[in-house]
Formats: sequence, C-alpha cells, structure tokens
Amino acid sequence: MNLPSPPQLSSASSRQRQARLQAYMLEKNLDAVLFTHRHYVYWLSAYWHEQILTPCATLFLADGTCILVTHSDQADALAADEILSYEPQKLCTLVENLDAALCLPLIPYLEKLNRIGVAGNARPWLAKKLEWVDITLDFQYLRRKKDGDEIDAIRHTIQAADAVYTKAKEILQPGISEIELYAQLQATAIEAAGDLLSGWGNDFQSGTPGGLARQRAAQAGELLPFDIGVGVRGYRSDLCRTFSVDGQPTDLQQAAHQRVVEMLEHIEARLQPGLSCRTLFEHIQSQLDGWKGYQFKHHLGHGIGLDPHEVPRLNPCYDDTLQPGDLIAIEPGIYGDELKAGIRLEQNYLITDSGYERLSNFPLDL
Repeated sequence: MNLPSPPQLSSASSRQRQARLQAYMLEKNLDAVLFTHRHYVYWLSAYWHEQILTPCATLFLADGTCILVTHSDQADALAADEILSYEPQKLCTLVENLDAALCLPLIPYLEKLNRIGVAGNARPWLAKKLEWVDITLDFQYLRRKKDGDEIDAIRHTIQAADAVYTKAKEILQPGISEIELYAQLQATAIEAAGDLLSGWGNDFQSGTPGGLARQRAAQAGELLPFDIGVGVRGYRSDLCRTFSVDGQPTDLQQAAHQRVVEMLEHIEARLQPGLSCRTLFEHIQSQLDGWKGYQFKHHLGHGIGLDPHEVPRLNPCYDDTLQPGDLIAIEPGIYGDELKAGIRLEQNYLITDSGYERLSNFPLDL
C-alpha cells in the first residue's frame, strides 16, 4: 500500500513567521521567546519532533536567531540557525527530569537575557533573574492568519478525516461497541494521514450529545455525532458528522437534521471578513435554541490550527471579528431526548478577502 506523505512546512514560510514574531518581540520589549510545545517548535523552525516521550524547544532571540534544542545536532530543521543537542536517556532509560535535560544547553543563552516570552509553561527556575512573560494568547493572534503551507497541512488532515467518515459509514451498526469504533477509526486515520497522529478525538458516544468512547454497544434508533479531530504534525482539522446507528432515522431526527443543514446554509450566506462572531452566534442561537423544544447549548465554533481551539472564537463570551486568513470550524447543533440524542454538523472554512472557501466536503446525510 502506498501511503500519502504529510506536507512539510516550508523554510521560507517559517522565516516569515519568525519575522512576525520578531516584530512582536520588539513591540513588547522581549529579548527572546521560548517554546517547548512541539507544535509551536514546528511552526517556528519547520522541525517536526516525532518522539512524544521526549521534549524539544526553540529559543528565538530578538536578533532573529532561532535556536533548536533536540536529541540530535543533525536534526532536519529547515529554519533553525543553531541546533543544540541533549541526552534524554541512558542506555535507553529516560532520565528523571527531561525538562532540565532539555533546557540545560540553553542556560548560557538565558543568562544573558532579561525579559523572555513563553507560550505554555514558564520555567523560572532555569534562570531566576529573568522576567518571564506569558504570551500564550498573544501568540494565538500572532499565528491567527494561516500561511499557505499551514493551509496545505490542514487540507491533508481534512482528507484523512474524510477517510475516517467513510469507514464510520461502513462499520456503524447496532451492537458495535464505541471502543471498537474508536479503534478502527483511529487506524483508518493513521493510514490516511501517512504518519503517526499528533492529535485525535473527540466524540464517539452513541445516544448522547458527545463524549469519549465507552465499553457500550451502539443501539438501533440512536444517533451518533462523530466529532473527529485528526492531527498530523501538529496541525488539526475539526469536523463533525452525525449518523443514524441503524441507518433508519426517525421523522423527528430527519427534521432536526434538516434544520441544522439549513443553519449551515444561513452561516455560509453570511461568512465574510468583518463579520462579528458574536452576532453570528446570536443569530444561529435564535434559530436553533428552543426550536420544537430542543436545545443548542454550546459555542458555534472556533479557529483551528496547532491547538484544538484557537482564535477567532464564535462564542458570545468573546468579541472576535472574522478576518482574511482565519481557518475556522463551525458546528451548529440541536439536542433533545427524543432525538437520541442530537444532531451536530461541522464544516471547516478558510476566510478569504472576498468571502470564504469551504475546505470540508464529506456528505452531511444521516
């Protein structure tokens, strides 16, 4: 079997991302930024750290120097200027404090700095005189507009999700356990991705609005809202399709399904730069929540990329506005006991200068 190869982030795009980060650092008076999340390391250096048992890091200096720390000083890092290596194991036994081993080579660099930004866990014990600045939210906005190589990466994960849904349609039937579904679908995702998964989930429960797979058999008459996130080299799609377990949806289920399909059509008629995410949420909520006594009880969507949920947030708790380059998941849903237990349909979109491009095209039918 010839498996596909996931696309690689480009050196040129990674250097452009470094330039954006450098401009931000100048504005915030940061001497450096430290990333220890392998997804963020990849975004900055184009180095993908495959080994999940061990950490990696990038230290990006204000002068534009990108320093990678990983197992090998010969690592394939297209956009790193220096590569520092550390020993994560002794005769194949992992050392007790991997974070300390990882960051030890960086201490000579850190000791020359004063103010350093971090996205994720800060490590002030490494250099106590440093001022550590949490840039986690700012970093989401900094990488909000997706570059071409990032969009290609997301397209690849969507293709893998399509294979997952094709498999789900094939094997879903009364009596199959959620755990068996989970296992077969994960195997399908790995083969379709052509790589180990960097992320996987989310919802595999039959007869409920969603949740982790259980040792429980799917029952005739139930609906199963598969909410599938396939992550490959850090980038992650987020798609939902709802299927009838026995392939014979009731009239109530079909009517609710049609209502959610109509909401996706309403949304697509409005998607464009400048649209208030809160306004869009409130419009869809008014059309779904309370319809025939059913509920719409979660956000309408969110940005996707290196994290499961990114900006912009289609959520009344925030006040984001759509911009060109946003890559978003939109997921209207409707739930009620009579539906056993609800319908959720999710598409992925790229917001463009003139409107949008829908990146997901797997059929929406029950």
